Amino acid sequence: MQAGKAAEGRDAGRPLQVTMKRGYEVLRDPHLNKGMAFTLEERQQLNIHGLLPPCFLGQDAQVYSIVKNFERLTSDLDRYILLMSLQDRNEKLFYKVLTSDIERFMPIVYTPTVGLACQQYGLAFRRPRGLFITIHDRGHIATMLKSWPENIIKAIVVTDGERILGLGDLGCYGMGIPVGKLALYTACGGVKPHECLPVMLDVGTDNEALLKDPLYIGLRHKRIRGQAYDDLLDEFMEAVTSRYGMNCLIQFEDFANANAFRLLHKYRNKYCTFNDDIQGTASVAVAGLLAALRITKNRLSDHTVLFQGAGEAALGIANLIVMAMEKEGVSKDAAIKRIWMVDSKGLIVKGRASLTSEKERFAHEHGEMKNLEDIVKDIKPSVLIGVAAIGGAFTKQILQDMAALNKRPIIFALSNPTSKAECTAEQCYTYTRGCGIFASGSPFDPVTLPSGQTLYPGQGNNSYVFPGVALGVISCGLKHIGEDVFLTTAEVIAQQVSEENLQEGRLYPPLVTIQDVSLKIAVSIAEEAYRNNTASTYPQPKDLEAFIRSQVYSTDYSSFVADSYTWPEEAMKVKL
Repeated sequence: MQAGKAAEGRDAGRPLQVTMKRGYEVLRDPHLNKGMAFTLEERQQLNIHGLLPPCFLGQDAQVYSIVKNFERLTSDLDRYILLMSLQDRNEKLFYKVLTSDIERFMPIVYTPTVGLACQQYGLAFRRPRGLFITIHDRGHIATMLKSWPENIIKAIVVTDGERILGLGDLGCYGMGIPVGKLALYTACGGVKPHECLPVMLDVGTDNEALLKDPLYIGLRHKRIRGQAYDDLLDEFMEAVTSRYGMNCLIQFEDFANANAFRLLHKYRNKYCTFNDDIQGTASVAVAGLLAALRITKNRLSDHTVLFQGAGEAALGIANLIVMAMEKEGVSKDAAIKRIWMVDSKGLIVKGRASLTSEKERFAHEHGEMKNLEDIVKDIKPSVLIGVAAIGGAFTKQILQDMAALNKRPIIFALSNPTSKAECTAEQCYTYTRGCGIFASGSPFDPVTLPSGQTLYPGQGNNSYVFPGVALGVISCGLKHIGEDVFLTTAEVIAQQVSEENLQEGRLYPPLVTIQDVSLKIAVSIAEEAYRNNTASTYPQPKDLEAFIRSQVYSTDYSSFVADSYTWPEEAMKVKL
């Protein structure tokens, strides 16, 4: 018999996976476990025969079983716990379920349900995922990283839990965000899950309710700030790159405004890092604006943009809009003058006290104003973007005024979760009489207008951005992630929106296409990196798309049948 023929015949088309684990170790390892999909031969060779019922199920049958259990549950939190428990015991099946209907399952593993899960993380907590590093571990982070069982890590999502979605300081409960984010790295972008690491940097919490919560899983003291905090971050960055290499992607997630910008500026040119709340949100918002331009039939630089909110999301979007306007041929100063911002103290204008340097950039000569309705009437924006997590901020009057001022007003209610949205899709379409071009951060149901037309509101979810960016950055070995990466990403996303999508009210490609969109983003990033000599994966692949496809994680089960074969009879003769 020729080498490999036996195994090939038994499991044609299925990759072989070798493991030294046996017995319960196999069934308790989510990377290896296939449940009742193990064949009889695999069960015998892995010493798990008898540890499973005498039944053999295909992966599709297992998906069906999970979906049926999912449908039995009535609360989204219970559904979240069901899916996270599946991730803990059978990773391939978890991602098979997720990708089988991404539109259905994404709102459970990520926004908006992940926000509720973080708020009740003490109740939802079943099994630790990721690495918990505290302020008291300074000087020992390199040792702690060695506790993580995987030696190859290509992507890390890290948070300190201070600004979780629009929910504020959730401390250690914020670990649900890096876990959920990395699940989408895999489901939407195909990044291998065993090469991803969620990290919580626990420096305490200023949330009094959590400090009194008997189920709270983090440090029970006020947040430690200042030099000790900075030293922890510096040590973490150095320890990660020392263990996993300078090409390890480190995504900052849900840090408070004051730290988010500071840390981004501090690390962006030294490490392979980005902040999704600033840059990812900017990219997906600009993608929606670029798609909207195909409806308004003009250029981005023709618009006046007003932000409700001036935090990291607003400033990130504003800076990328400036970059996009510059690409149209407008000067930076002229682009900045097209952008206005409102924060908790009112309209940001020159001479106003206590403006950060980031806000100062968008301060213009104008009298101080506080009321958003009055500001809209005065500034007369054509684009209104909400990112302040103030639910209902876009009132009926504001939406009607936007419709009176513009033939096709662009209204983005981007705050998460749903309870924090500035307006609903129905409110936007109703009060603008169907002429509003709407996008939101959380999903909304389709809206049928009095005319009978049904509109499908676009969800400007960052999941259109970060999985493709991660796949592209990892595949070509990009060492630093510039703003051009996020403008390229926005352009690619907008290009995937068809005319039919636009007519239906969608400013983003349907979520069912998100894996294809992520691949196109990754290819565009890699092409640009090789063009600019910023890639470090050499030699450059001849077919970039084929190369990146080869890096993508497969949700299909591997075969554990031993790769057995024979030698020629002469070579196997026993010598006496």
